[in-house]
Amino acid sequence: MAEITDTDPPSSQPAAPRSLRLPSARSGALLAMLMLALGVTLGAAIGPAPDASYAGDAGDIAQRLPQLIALLASRAQTPSTPAAGAPVQTPPVKSETTPQRASTVTTPATTTAAATPSSAAPSPSEEEAPASKPSEKSGASTPKLPAITNVWLIELDGTGFAEAKAQPTAAPYITGTLIPTSTLLSDWSALSAGAFASEAALAEPPAAGATPPLLHSIVQPPCPEGAPGAACAPGTPGRLTAADEFLKATLATITGTPGYREGGLIVITFATVAIASQSGLPASSSLATLTYTPPAGVALLSPFAKAGPSTIAFNPTSPRQSLEKLLH
Repeated sequence: MAEITDTDPPSSQPAAPRSLRLPSARSGALLAMLMLALGVTLGAAIGPAPDASYAGDAGDIAQRLPQLIALLASRAQTPSTPAAGAPVQTPPVKSETTPQRASTVTTPATTTAAATPSSAAPSPSEEEAPASKPSEKSGASTPKLPAITNVWLIELDGTGFAEAKAQPTAAPYITGTLIPTSTLLSDWSALSAGAFASEAALAEPPAAGATPPLLHSIVQPPCPEGAPGAACAPGTPGRLTAADEFLKATLATITGTPGYREGGLIVITFATVAIASQSGLPASSSLATLTYTPPAGVALLSPFAKAGPSTIAFNPTSPRQSLEKLLH
């Protein structure tokens, strides 16, 4: 008896599935590069491109296509990022231009740094030194006036000190004693003498409770009328001699007082002196007329004044300037 086996015909069995075989990496890279080159060629044929790119000329691309494929293949085989510590190669063009750019950038900086020390700003000590000088000068520009406590204004009958110098025998005391020991201001008028004396008495206000400065006005008496006064006519030696004798007696009295020695100032000038009856004033009074031109001259006597002629001008708008220059 024959055996019956349960076997299916070969045609009824399903075929085993085949595994898909992918192309190698090298083949894929070459295929991608061919596609890239084909796209570049088509792009160059369709439209213009910049001159600097490889798509500028179709014929040139066809000649450089093998070199481009080989370059792309070598880049595909090498890793995208270099290993740590591996040297990085730069194109020859960049390596040549980099030192030039570095030199153009650093050269101005080097020259600027070299020029900076020569034009460096002054140190703070140099800037502060001139700033401290004005404060020192400001204190020296306003000197303190001496303490003038008594001022005497003496008005002599005559035309001025020029007349006395022209007739020294008629005025021996003025020319021999007063002028050598006083400060002679030949260009000052009799009006300047009055203003200067008043300003000297009011220049420094007194302290609380102290005696205020005093201003004494002394006028030479006029010559008597009649025959005895004929020698006192203007321009005669008798008139000048009378003024000389009056001044000598007056100064001997003033300079011996403590008020003059401690803080005194005597201002001497010339005026036109007349008796009261000639000007309509009450009896026993006198009149002294001060004139501006010609200048009569002024003589100063004081412990704070320097003897000798002086050319300091009188400033009527600021008499204090004259005080600061003449009294020390």
